[in-house]
Amino acid sequence: MNEDMKDTKDMINITDIKVENKMKTSKFKPMFAAFMAGAVVIGGLMFTSDKLNLFGYNDGAVQSSVAAAANSAAANVQTASLSPTGANSVSSIVKAASPAIVKIETKVKQTNNGQNRRNSFQQGTQSGDTIENGIGSGFIFDSNGYILTNEHVIDGADEISVYVQGYDTPFTAKLLGSSYDLDLAVLQIQGDKAFPALKIGSSDNTQVGDWLVAIGNPYDFDYSVTTGVLSAKERTISIDDTEGTRNYKHLLQTDTAINPGNSGGPLLNLNGEVIGINTAVNSEAQGIGFAIPASTFGSVVDKLKNNESIPKEPAPYIGVALQNITDEMLSDLKINSTKGAVVAEVEHGTPAFEAGIRQYDVILSVNGTATSSTEDITKAVQAAAVGDELKVTISRDGETKDVTVKVGDKNAAANYQS
Repeated sequence: MNEDMKDTKDMINITDIKVENKMKTSKFKPMFAAFMAGAVVIGGLMFTSDKLNLFGYNDGAVQSSVAAAANSAAANVQTASLSPTGANSVSSIVKAASPAIVKIETKVKQTNNGQNRRNSFQQGTQSGDTIENGIGSGFIFDSNGYILTNEHVIDGADEISVYVQGYDTPFTAKLLGSSYDLDLAVLQIQGDKAFPALKIGSSDNTQVGDWLVAIGNPYDFDYSVTTGVLSAKERTISIDDTEGTRNYKHLLQTDTAINPGNSGGPLLNLNGEVIGINTAVNSEAQGIGFAIPASTFGSVVDKLKNNESIPKEPAPYIGVALQNITDEMLSDLKINSTKGAVVAEVEHGTPAFEAGIRQYDVILSVNGTATSSTEDITKAVQAAAVGDELKVTISRDGETKDVTVKVGDKNAAANYQS
């Protein structure tokens, strides 16, 4: 079953701190109770892995090898303009790339109490049995059997099977390293000969409007091919899952059709190079998919191969949990407009606390720019660099004043606290 995201709430939690508010007045109680029950997500976004897939796998769907023809075709792929025929056509790119694209199937063990994410669909399973958990895609980037995919494709798996064109039976893959934050994982399979591999290209050199090709296993329709263009670059999204919130940065947006099961598969330029890993799709729209760019995974792939830790990017934060203002709050907050946001919680030691911001303060502007909602404040903080100073205008008990907040690094603070 697909992991559809929850509806967006009209609030934001910049620090992910636990909110345990003591209400000033009874009017705040139902409002902040709703705030505490919420979660920060982007509505309609979902992973494109087909976890809990109910279609099942067809052993006869693994196609015969075209490696020899693929290597020949790859040598002739040169240009980056779409052509219906010839060396730079989509068909030649697909022929060259397909042998290096794999299908990934994961299984989990049945527990003693019968709990698993598919137990309502499984009949007659015993403790210790493995049951299908999901499918996804990946690609071989090194002829020694190294495979790159999304972390959420293999997350929680007890067994990982990899299907490669030209082989009648799947390979058992070993997980070498993974990153939850980057949503990347490297697997390895062992064979008696070198595997075909794809070259990692430059996402930086790929321009908006360039044609792209995606190959993967959506809904168990193996090795499906779709084409489209690069719609935008440097997109940022957040997706909640059972482990927390994945905050994606620098994403490529494409109108190339991406569906559950495409996760981990390559997004190719017309030179047959991998410039992205298909990762997420907006289920409420048509033609809005997202891919992790090569500029992100190309710099960490060696660390993943060696199971080394990957330093986190600095994450600007000030340390407040916010809620949008409603008409019912105006009297208690001693303000006459719902523009801005009320501070639901501020934690000791955070930049906001050190600057003097307290619970129930109303943030009216940041650096002189008026704020209409929690979203405006979040964007202002995220646009700043760690160490920057922000002039924040607040209202407290009807009085307005300015405070200076030095932007902190949320990741560094989390490491310090742990």
